Amino acid sequence: HMLWAPMLLGTAVWPVARRLQASDTAPAATAMGHVLAAVAFAALWQAGEFAVNSALFGPDHAGAVLVAGLLWRSVWGVVVYTAIATAFTAVLQARAARSAAVAAAQAESALAKAELSAISGKLNPHFLFNTLNTLIALTRKDPAGAEAALLQFASMLRYVLDTKRGAEDRVMLSDEIDFLRDYLALEALRLGPRLRLDWQLEARVLADELPPLTLQPLVENAILHAVAPRKAGGCVTISARRNALNQGLDLAVADDGPGCDPTVLAPQPGQRRGIGLAALQKRFALDYDGQARLRIHTAPGAGFRVDLFIPQT
Repeated sequence: HMLWAPMLLGTAVWPVARRLQASDTAPAATAMGHVLAAVAFAALWQAGEFAVNSALFGPDHAGAVLVAGLLWRSVWGVVVYTAIATAFTAVLQARAARSAAVAAAQAESALAKAELSAISGKLNPHFLFNTLNTLIALTRKDPAGAEAALLQFASMLRYVLDTKRGAEDRVMLSDEIDFLRDYLALEALRLGPRLRLDWQLEARVLADELPPLTLQPLVENAILHAVAPRKAGGCVTISARRNALNQGLDLAVADDGPGCDPTVLAPQPGQRRGIGLAALQKRFALDYDGQARLRIHTAPGAGFRVDLFIPQT
């Protein structure tokens, strides 16, 4: 019996196994992919041997050999494919595990370095300064309002300080939204009606989890570039919904500001937008095994929008 066919076909199993292993499809879909590949493997084995036998001994002999060995070769084709695919998948899983361990270590290191700057890095020092000045002025005009604002400010700081910020640290979206509402309430003291908000939140995703302090830097960027510099202010839209395709969490922060050329989004000295986006992209690249996504949509005169996808387990 010829062994060249399964040996040659075996080399083609590697890219198939790698593609199926790398895909984010459901396990049932991956299994179906392997079933189809096994059938194709067995069929190509038979076709290859028939072609060689036909060339060497004629089509009659080749046909007789094909019929005689059709059943066992079909069974063995599936068995051989399964053995090869299992071995290749084990190798791929081992590689993925090593990569995940390295990524987790890098994420832990990066986040540990950021821990000391939890407030100054995640909460803009200008925001802290402006808020304190606003609170001082408010104590003279509206002591009761100042007290409520101080409580919101304290709640914000507690949220930041209580966040462990480890590589695996997660918070519920509802907690992140509560933190964001406190932040925006304090910004509204300074900006007044110039700051307009549009909340588009699906109730069913409020229990989803995400890394802490994910949304606030994006909202801060929107206020800094689309609201504060404009006399008429602007609108910031915060949306959260279920991803219909894979049941993950889709988030978006958008503004109706001047937008910008996407090619100039690289971090520039003194520009927090580029730095904040770069930090978030790096964190997503290191976390979630690379499955989280960040996309930017902008153009001059077309506003600025950041879409986030965060997988849920």
